[in-house]
Amino acid sequence: MPRREGTGKSEGNGIETPQGWALRAVWLVLVGVLLFVAWNHLLLALGLGVLLLPVVIVGLTMMYWLQRLSLLWERWNTWLGALVFTAALLGFLAFFKPANMGMHNPWVGWDDEMQASLRNTTLGGSWGEAVIGGRNLADSLHTAFGVFRIVGLIILGAALAAPHWVWDAVSNWLAKAVPLFGRIGRKAKDTAGGAVDHYSENPLHERVLNWLKERHVPLISNAIHPREAKEKKKRASKTVKESKIVAADLPAATPGEWHLPSIDLLDETPKAELNKADIDKRARLIEAALASYGVDAKVVQINPGPAVTEFGVEPGWDIKYKEVKEKDRYGNPKVRKEEVSRTRVKVERITALANDLALALSAPSIRMQAPVPGKAVVGIEVPNTATGLVSVREVLESTAFRRLGSRSPLAIALGKGTSGDMAVADLAKMPHVLVAGATGSGKTVCLDSTIISLLMNNTPKELRFIMVDPKRVELIAFDGIPHLMTPVITEGEKAVEILKWLTLEMDGRYRKLAQLRVHNIDAYNKSSKVPKPMPYIVLIVDELADLMMSRSDEIEPLLCRLAQMGRAVGINCVVATQRPSVDVITGLIKANFPTRISFAVASLVDSRTILDMIGAEKLLGRGDMLYLSAELSKPKRLQGCFASQQEIERVARFWADQARAQPIEVLTYAGEQSTKDPLLEQAKQLAKDHKQISASFLQRQLRIGSARAEELLRQLQEAEAGEAAKPPEPDEPKNT
Repeated sequence: MPRREGTGKSEGNGIETPQGWALRAVWLVLVGVLLFVAWNHLLLALGLGVLLLPVVIVGLTMMYWLQRLSLLWERWNTWLGALVFTAALLGFLAFFKPANMGMHNPWVGWDDEMQASLRNTTLGGSWGEAVIGGRNLADSLHTAFGVFRIVGLIILGAALAAPHWVWDAVSNWLAKAVPLFGRIGRKAKDTAGGAVDHYSENPLHERVLNWLKERHVPLISNAIHPREAKEKKKRASKTVKESKIVAADLPAATPGEWHLPSIDLLDETPKAELNKADIDKRARLIEAALASYGVDAKVVQINPGPAVTEFGVEPGWDIKYKEVKEKDRYGNPKVRKEEVSRTRVKVERITALANDLALALSAPSIRMQAPVPGKAVVGIEVPNTATGLVSVREVLESTAFRRLGSRSPLAIALGKGTSGDMAVADLAKMPHVLVAGATGSGKTVCLDSTIISLLMNNTPKELRFIMVDPKRVELIAFDGIPHLMTPVITEGEKAVEILKWLTLEMDGRYRKLAQLRVHNIDAYNKSSKVPKPMPYIVLIVDELADLMMSRSDEIEPLLCRLAQMGRAVGINCVVATQRPSVDVITGLIKANFPTRISFAVASLVDSRTILDMIGAEKLLGRGDMLYLSAELSKPKRLQGCFASQQEIERVARFWADQARAQPIEVLTYAGEQSTKDPLLEQAKQLAKDHKQISASFLQRQLRIGSARAEELLRQLQEAEAGEAAKPPEPDEPKNT
């Protein structure tokens, strides 16, 4: 097993080896012999301070063995302050002289002169005498000068060991003692908006250490603290991860085989710790505010989340009393209150106080759930003082996602609920998602986390993407992954063409399902009669409003037809827009998108458009969203996942690097069904029989829709142009 040089420790488990113990024993014996031999000289120089020498030697030895010598450079001011305090102690001991401090060592045999020197030394030794300025203790002026030196050393040592405390103490003393300095300090505080600790902002001892490191002092540059080495290694690993994926991390690429990416490509996010005292204080404030308005209620549940904390308020009772007049045994009248009726506090009385509670809690806005589904409480959602970040990795590693991912390949990570539970969903059951919200509220981040969730668990054989990004900058990071059936589409005309092709692909898939007499794509892929499994197709549209403004008459019918019939054949749509108005999200689109995600919107009208109810206008933004599906009676508040640009680049680069070893036919997969319409031959026959045809003519003759008729007409024109461009065939030679 490899060992670290100079320590005698095994790298594998840190157990001391016999060689290490032998080196330690030899070192201690050597130090003991040196102390024994030079003891009288040290006693002459240090006096009683020689007792500190073994402590220093043992401490340095342990620091060397534990590889903590870097503390000498990191805390240079503390060690220097300790040396100054030691000098002050020696100076203080130098004021005292014992009656007989001489020691005769029979093993060495000191001469009379040395014994006389030992006899005349002080408790502080010659070094202590040098600190106070000599041995003349009888002179009072000389003694006062020595005391002044010792006080100065104590102040200097304190300034070195605790610079922040000394700075604050001196600043406060000067502010009280010198009025001018106090006025200047108050003016600086008013300008900065609070107390300013100049030394904390720019500490001198840290600047000196950084200056020495910048000058590449060998001792400081080589002495790295283990914690710093660990952090440096972590930073280096992160840099390698961000720059490229090394070949050792990738499995051996085999043509036709795909490997899923590792979860290590995603970053770990530190969990935000909530202040329990602040949460309890808010609960008491809610009870006090409700009581001040005559509402009897009690906080019985507290569910802290990453962005908001939900307080479960249980309504109390409205009790009515009547006064009953009686006489006691002495005949004196008395009044007794008797309960007449007891009724629950109405929920409307609590919800009507939403603004008053927001004022009492100093919150920008609060949202109420009256009541919380499945619970006998009224939920009051109050924003946290500090918003926590929910990473994609945190949700992907959760038990809920692993359980769902084992059953469905289209499991996606949504985020974390108000009670801290992980929110996941199955895109196959949704089956289509409509995402809306104002600019910067988190729509694109939601799409990124959805794509990352699918890429981490599906190969190109199992899942394909079609991405439409009219803004040109949001989904372009995924351009190049082998899951794409076509490069990211940024033009409106190409978006219409791909949607038309997708409808034809959907019709072709339905014909295949009908041939095998199965109901959905799962049953089709499990059938033994299928030569090649049918992959899922996920359509991602980042900005629907831009497409609807330019080509609403074509986009809307195609999108609605895909949403109506695409579920059974594995076609799912995820559409996002920042303009949730009725001309973009029409009634027909809303009817075919049962799952909706709303981020922060500008008005009540937008909230009603996307969710059919108010509430989205009170969201906080930055990933705070309301999730509504067919399984939920009311929207559920979540903090959406966050996927950084670095994580997206790593995952996309992983798949792009792996795709280079795959055959071309796999990478350029465009669906099993050809883009040629099966009715094209009938349309060609109609074109031969009639001199002029139109889209409406084809629609009537073939009994198809207008969009398909226009596509057929376009294919006829392309076919005629292709035949006209062919060169004439040469005549066959005649037999002679």
